[in-house]
Amino acid sequence: MKNRMKLSALVMLMLPAFVQAQQQFTTPELAANSFANAVISQDEAALTEVLGDNWRHYLPDEKADPEAVARFIRDWKVSHNIEEKGETAHLNVGQENWQLPIPIVKTEAGWHFDMKRAADEIHTRTVGLNELSAIQAINAYVAAQQDYYQLDQQYAQKFVSSEGKKDGLYWPVTPGEEPSPLGPSFSPEQPGMGYHGYHFRILTAQGAQAPGGEKNYITDGKMADGFALVAWPVEYGETGVTTFMVNNQGLVYQKDLGEQTAEKVKEITQFNPDESWQQEQQ
Repeated sequence: MKNRMKLSALVMLMLPAFVQAQQQFTTPELAANSFANAVISQDEAALTEVLGDNWRHYLPDEKADPEAVARFIRDWKVSHNIEEKGETAHLNVGQENWQLPIPIVKTEAGWHFDMKRAADEIHTRTVGLNELSAIQAINAYVAAQQDYYQLDQQYAQKFVSSEGKKDGLYWPVTPGEEPSPLGPSFSPEQPGMGYHGYHFRILTAQGAQAPGGEKNYITDGKMADGFALVAWPVEYGETGVTTFMVNNQGLVYQKDLGEQTAEKVKEITQFNPDESWQQEQQ
């Protein structure tokens, strides 16, 4: 499997608005070399010739991440090769053999970068990356709850603490103070924004299908008998597909709730993975 953790932001360069024909090449190697040279030299006009003037129809209107560009250039210099299958080729770079998400296709006119197919691939990679990030965030949440318990002998019932208090997993600190167990990203300032394409909600009980059976984690106002979390995509099919749940044992379960994910997740008030949920293999 190609490395999905690198973003395709290196192709998100601001290009001039003039129209010109996309360049065709006699071999995919020549196409790859022209693309790399344009990125390395930061030649926007040359990049427009290689990718075509209509690539903005398929890719986000954002500038490239400088770190992503630097990473591509570094990996290109380490190694690069063309993986060719029939009339489609891909550029792989670096020791990890990372694959550029823009296929090079052959037509009667020659080889060229196919931006329409690139948009589909970038979308697939973005969804996959968001889901991996969600799992990492879930693991961070579990660790943060365990750290919080060591401080207060109970688990936190919310992500962000009330002003002036430490009743959540995150609170602002001054220089020299120990950091809070978790950062503020799980509860973004803008409603609906999410974190890496996902929403997160703390669950304060578990159902009969959970290990240990049904119980409420809260007793006398304190959540000391366990904790759980549910994470679901901000926009199903666009920012993610899978919904995740985790409990205080660090057991992560996943399920595709479908197009009605936003509505169905409202009904999830307990950590209660039945047979329709699959345990995530970490």
